[in-house]
Amino acid sequence: MQVYSYSLITVMLNRRGIVDKDRPNRLISLDVFRGLTIAAMILVNNPGSWSHVYGPLRHAQWHGWTFADTVFPAFLFIVGVAIAFSFGSRLEKESSRLSLYKKIIRRTLILFALGLFLSGFPFFDLSTLRIPGVLQRIAVCYLITSVIFLNSTWKGQLAWAIGLLLFYWAIMEWIPVPGAGAGLYEKGSNLASYIDSQLLAGHMWPQTKTWDPEGIISTIPAISTTLFGVLAGHWLKRDRTSRDKTIWLLVIGGAAVLAGALWHLRLPINKSLWTSSYSVLMAGLAGICLGVLYYLVDVRGRKRWTQPALVYGMNAITVYVLAGITARLLYLIKVTGADGNTLTIKTWIYDTLFLSWLGDMNGSLAYSITFIIVIYLCMLALYRKKIFIKI
Repeated sequence: MQVYSYSLITVMLNRRGIVDKDRPNRLISLDVFRGLTIAAMILVNNPGSWSHVYGPLRHAQWHGWTFADTVFPAFLFIVGVAIAFSFGSRLEKESSRLSLYKKIIRRTLILFALGLFLSGFPFFDLSTLRIPGVLQRIAVCYLITSVIFLNSTWKGQLAWAIGLLLFYWAIMEWIPVPGAGAGLYEKGSNLASYIDSQLLAGHMWPQTKTWDPEGIISTIPAISTTLFGVLAGHWLKRDRTSRDKTIWLLVIGGAAVLAGALWHLRLPINKSLWTSSYSVLMAGLAGICLGVLYYLVDVRGRKRWTQPALVYGMNAITVYVLAGITARLLYLIKVTGADGNTLTIKTWIYDTLFLSWLGDMNGSLAYSITFIIVIYLCMLALYRKKIFIKI
């Protein structure tokens, strides 16, 4: 089995259809999971008004988690599963690993560059350009996880995943922050925030300016999240019955959720710090979701409902970049309202088409859903022409 990896350089015209006849065992559920995750990212990132967002679609204020906090780790988990499938099959076909390393480096650089592009678009002020970001973290996690995968067995990868979690916990607990002390997990007062402030000053998330939710050392446990996806991919590739694969994905996923929840009693679950307890809990939830989708889509063949998710999942990075650019443009384009005041076209659309008759909360949610549908319709044209943007 092989899962295709998509990005933004080469356009491939797949004239044989979405399910390649030469790959009858392709893991369609992974594409569906990826598409649902990207759709959830867009839903969370594009409300009609940031002042009116339902609780589950807001990130936790600090400790704890909501639905919004499950989305990014789910995508990293998916990246890990895809690595296990795509690299595993390529290792069987290619005698030299040099070509694989070249592809890894190229993809890493492209993803990181796209992240920087979105951070700077459209003004590109290099003096304040945010260096960390979602795509940047995906790039780093992809790079390091790929190298670990190519140089270790599944046991080694499990050891790396656990070791990185324990290492991150240890340095957060034992290395003191100047003027504050060690073992701190408060906003702006912890080792991760201190390192970000020292190394990324002026180039962090503009809403905080003193720390970044995709910061430097908090990427360490995010690599573990990706490695947990690799381990799930190993399991799905094994010569076991579909029933066994499904059951154990659910059982191990449930055990990880329980372990993360128990660890929370000692180490708070926190997305912005990507604490080790958060990494374990989110990997467990992602494993459960993948298990359910694998059973429904790949085992039972329930695929009629999957097309919207596949449209997103088959061009996932393209969707994310397009959504980011569109959202920025909606803030930049100005129009004159009925009262003669100048406002952004995003505000005009929200006020006129949604707020006016749905109210604050429902109007804001309806705007998000409409945004998802518009991006979907744009990507549907590529999907129907079998155009997938690929490295």
